[in-house]
Amino acid sequence: PVGTPPQNVSMVIDTGSELSWLRCNRSSPGTNPTQNPNKFDPTRSSSYSPIPCSSATCRTRTRDFLIPASCDSDNLCHATLSYADASSSEGNLASEIFHIGSSNISGLVFGCMGFVSGSDPEEDNKTTGLLGMNRGSLSFISQMGFPKFSYCISGSSDLSGVLLLGDANFSWLGPLNYTPLIQISTPLPYFDRVAYTVQLTGIKVDGKLLPIPESVLRPDHTGAGQTMVDSGTQFTFLLGPVYTALRDEFLNRTSGILPVYEDPDFVFQGAMDLCYRIRPALTGIFRRLPTVTLVFEGAEMAVYDEPLLYRVPHLAVGNDSVYCFTFGNSDLLGIEAYVIGHHHQQNMWIEFDLERSRIGLARIQCDVSSQRLGIGS
Repeated sequence: PVGTPPQNVSMVIDTGSELSWLRCNRSSPGTNPTQNPNKFDPTRSSSYSPIPCSSATCRTRTRDFLIPASCDSDNLCHATLSYADASSSEGNLASEIFHIGSSNISGLVFGCMGFVSGSDPEEDNKTTGLLGMNRGSLSFISQMGFPKFSYCISGSSDLSGVLLLGDANFSWLGPLNYTPLIQISTPLPYFDRVAYTVQLTGIKVDGKLLPIPESVLRPDHTGAGQTMVDSGTQFTFLLGPVYTALRDEFLNRTSGILPVYEDPDFVFQGAMDLCYRIRPALTGIFRRLPTVTLVFEGAEMAVYDEPLLYRVPHLAVGNDSVYCFTFGNSDLLGIEAYVIGHHHQQNMWIEFDLERSRIGLARIQCDVSSQRLGIGS
């Protein structure tokens, strides 16, 4: 719930973004408004307060935005946000009351967006906005001052995911394996200093390390080549040479198991060019796929079974559905980084420990963690 009186909103958790925002729809004067569940109406909230462009918030705290904040015709702080998947949003900065659990948090800065363009309008219209969770000064987690947060992303749309703000010392969770967060003090052109950056040290396929030079996995002198944990990106993207090495090995190991979808002009979402034809009756074949393991300093993230392939909507060849390998080529998207997306974070407890500058990982079924916390369906 947001505002006074509260309006219910739903937000996507995005560890790759700073500013939280809501789609805003202002009621016309004299009308009797009814709430659109996918829009927030600031005219119905007595606690809504737009931020002037002369304020310190607009002038200094927006410094990590890719596009600097500007002044609109009403002298209000105007933000334009753009994302790696080519989606964008635009609107005014404002402060408002957010009702989290039993707490009412007033003065939380967010974007009240009048314009939103998405890469998948049908999917984007299911939510009201985005909850920015990176390390920038205006992110939700920075404004709230939480030393830790954690989540578990469900592998099924029918099950509840979990977001926990604060500590997560649960005996049933088991030990977390931690990997340090990488921070740099010198600004570099291609390094996102407010992202959750970890060090990718290798990739294994069925336990065997691919022959990838370590230098390729580390950021270079421009900052290109950082590895970001980004819940706002769907799939995982690797720089060209590393993607090619993984693609070739996966293709080799699935030879004779799955028929390749042979269409040289088809690249799923602009970056995923390894696809297969699978008959609906053969979905059990996923269990025969090799496991792909992302190796970090001190921790690993194994991807196996169904999350390795993603069914392309509305595409079939005869009776076959088309499924694509869920690792993509960063170079094709123009991204100078490795990005670990939410599809490969499914059914893992992931803790962001800001106090000790590290990320913890533990494999767990999300429905189990929901039930243990008393919030499962």
